[in-house]
Formats: sequence, structure tokens, C-alpha cells
Amino acid sequence: MALVTFSGYPASGKSTRAAQLKSHLQNTLPSHLSVVLVSDESLNLLPSVYDDSRSEKPARGALFTAVQRLMGQDKVLIVDAPNYIKGFRYQLYCAAREMKLRVCTVYVVATPDLCRQWNLARTDGRAYTPETLENLLVRFEEPSSMVRWDSPLFTVPWTDEDVPADEIVQALLTGYVKPPNSGTLAAAKAPSDALHVLEQTSTAMVSAIMDAQAATQSSGGRVTLTVSETHSVQITLPSRNLTISELQRLKRQFVTVHKKAITLGTTEKGAVDWAEESVAQKFVTYLEENLKP
Repeated sequence: MALVTFSGYPASGKSTRAAQLKSHLQNTLPSHLSVVLVSDESLNLLPSVYDDSRSEKPARGALFTAVQRLMGQDKVLIVDAPNYIKGFRYQLYCAAREMKLRVCTVYVVATPDLCRQWNLARTDGRAYTPETLENLLVRFEEPSSMVRWDSPLFTVPWTDEDVPADEIVQALLTGYVKPPNSGTLAAAKAPSDALHVLEQTSTAMVSAIMDAQAATQSSGGRVTLTVSETHSVQITLPSRNLTISELQRLKRQFVTVHKKAITLGTTEKGAVDWAEESVAQKFVTYLEENLKP
């Protein structure tokens, strides 16, 4: 249904704000919708994973995998993590678009001095080392309402007592659901026997055309070709004698074009059908466009 991404300085109060929002959503959303909060803490990712890139990268991967697994049309998923890299927020945004979820970002704002103070005061064992905290403060990439992956953006300064729950709920319930990015959509795959059907059907069609031409004595016109016991196609032949070499050449061109689509997994947009009768109809269309009068 929706993805809510929290972002902000380390030790800025994101977890407190995420808990506030979760409570509001549980009391506001319809009963058929659940609220799920995923965080570094829920995944047992310690603050020390941010000490260096070698440990941070797999930790961020674990968070992203958990988010993908938990996304659904029947829930609001809250991601309580630093999310300080705009590229990672973009990843979350793209994953949400693939699932056709609404999105919003909550930017929890606190001054660096307050973050240092609150980090030192932590007694839950989840404090950052001073060096890591300073590094994350410097590397933080601030969310912006001007970019699509951070929008709509709700900013919550440290002076506010609560999150703007009503505005966030409105965005989650009525906000625009952006369609999946075409670059992230999986290409339709041809069946495993598509190459065999392509070759066999086009070969059979060449033989059928030669038989039909012999029966009509090369007079051309509209003729019916039998594809299988239950299917047949019609083709308009030119009023001249077609040679087997000409038909074989066109058949090889046709097979080459469609073989690339099959082997690369790329197919034309819309319905894709590699059944025998569909291949036969495609071959007929190709011949009618390429046979000289």
C-alpha cells in the first residue's frame, strides 16, 4: 500500500519519530491495513556496521532485502534507518514503484550538536563511536522535495512534539501511485520450445506455399495454408512463380529477427504468443511485406 522512508542525521531522533508515526497509523488506518516497522535494530544491525564501508555495504543490502520482502498492498511499511545516501533512497523508491506503492519521506531534523549530545546520552548500547558519528554527519545527503524519490517530503524539526500524522496519512491514502519504471520491468520471456516452434513452423509454411503454388499453377491470389489439424492461415501470393530459394532466404531472415528476441529475452510490447498458429501468422505478414509482386 505504501512505503515511508525516514532519513536524518544519526542520533537525531528518527526511531522516536518512527514510533510516533506507527502509533498514529495503527489508530487511523482502516482495519484491513497493517503497519510494519523495519529498522537496523529489528534486523540486529549494530551501529558499528557504519564504522567502515566493508561492513556497511552488506548491512545496507540486508536492509534493502528485508524491505523488499515486507512490501505489500495490505500494509504501510516504515523504514527507520539512517538512509543518508540519496542513491539508497532512490533504490527504495524504485522498489516501491515496482510494487505500485505510494511513497513519502520523513526528514527528521536536529542540529549536529544535539545529535552528538543525544548519542553520548544513549544507554541502550546503540550509540555510534564519535568517529563514525562525525563521518556520517559529513556524508549525509539531505532529502529534497524537488526530487521524485524524496517526494512528498515531510520535515520534522527537533522542536516539534509530534510528526505531522494527518498530512502523512492523507498522502498515504490518497497520494498518486506512480507506475513502475519501464527500465525496472522484467521482460516477457519466450517459452523454452520457442526456437523449435519458430524453425519448424516457418519450414512447414514454406512447404505449404510451394504446394499451394503448384495447385494454383502460380496464378497467385488469396490461398489458405494449413498450419495444423486445427488451424490454418491465409496469404496473398504474387502472380508469379516463387522459387524455393527465395522463400528460404525470407524464412532465414524471419527466423534470425525473431531468434534474437527469444535468446535475449526481449519481446515486442503487448501480448506475446509463441504458439504455432501465431508464428505462422507472423510469418505470413512478413512474407506479404517482403515478397516482390
